[in-house]
Amino acid sequence: MRTSVLRAALAAAAAILVAFSQPALADATIPTEDIPGAADNALAKRYEGSFIVSYERSAYTDFRVPLSPLVRTANDDDRDRMNNRLYRPERSVEVEGALTRLVYVLPESRSPLEVLRNYQDVVAAASGESVFECRREECGGDDLKAAYGGGGEMSLTQYFFHDSDIKDEDFSNGACAVTAGISDQRFFAAKVPQDGLTAWVTVQTYSLSDDLYCKALNGRTIAVVHVLEPKARDRKMVVVEAGEMASAIDLDGSIALYGIFFDTDKAEPKPESEPTLKEIAGLMAANPGLAVLVVGHTDSQGAFDYNLDLSARRAAAVKAALVARHGVDANRLATAGAGMMAPVATNASDDGRAKNRRVVLVKAN
Repeated sequence: MRTSVLRAALAAAAAILVAFSQPALADATIPTEDIPGAADNALAKRYEGSFIVSYERSAYTDFRVPLSPLVRTANDDDRDRMNNRLYRPERSVEVEGALTRLVYVLPESRSPLEVLRNYQDVVAAASGESVFECRREECGGDDLKAAYGGGGEMSLTQYFFHDSDIKDEDFSNGACAVTAGISDQRFFAAKVPQDGLTAWVTVQTYSLSDDLYCKALNGRTIAVVHVLEPKARDRKMVVVEAGEMASAIDLDGSIALYGIFFDTDKAEPKPESEPTLKEIAGLMAANPGLAVLVVGHTDSQGAFDYNLDLSARRAAAVKAALVARHGVDANRLATAGAGMMAPVATNASDDGRAKNRRVVLVKAN
């Protein structure tokens, strides 16, 4: 009896050893092509010779872009869903639209800094602007881990997503790229003009460190890229709240509003403009030192001089409504008309002309 039990135990142990001695099919390998279905985003073209190992796209979602280092929240009991101590940036901007996340494995001997600088060149070539940059521990949180781990300090990667959000198989290139140990972390966030609105690009680069299932990628630089592209159609249908107006004006110096409506060839705001007018009044009340220039814009239908005059009359009518119906101090509002001179989209289509018809608030002090 003892012999049979012993033999069974030895057989089981041997089976386990054999299983663990076999190469794992999902272990990381040096990538030679993109994963199926993945594609670059035009706003953040890849570094030459790199490959996409993880890819996800959401047609419409929200995305919070950090504009300052992560700091631990005041309450030490605040935890994320992985039981890490919670970190948040003191400055951020929340945007909505189509979100693409791409994870690249870079060619050998490319440093995180070199890759980051190349992505910044791509942003600059698209007339974009880097608004926040950090490196290593200066980014806040645990700078030696990516999306993996719980019960410790939150990392910058975990600000965007956790390992439970990853759809790639365990120990695959995609999973390894964002769950292994990391070093020499770099990050920047940038805004890029797109169809008259603002798209956002964040790039995090680091060197991967692993000597087990992910060891094939050990020492390789990883780039985690997020691109948030606004949807003009959706934004036009939503009343922009006063707080969002304040954030945009603080960040960009202006904000385009599509919630103020006029009949064709008329200057008086239609009744459905009232929600946006109320938010503008709320913006002015919450920021008593703020003065703004109200600028009217038209599409290219009609003569140049006519559109210039119409846009000026519309801006003046917006000011009059804010003063008469919402109690805004007239001395804090100046007006101007730009007519068709500053299009943000083509005037050859209905959608383009709709984007060009807008009222813009410009910070005047």
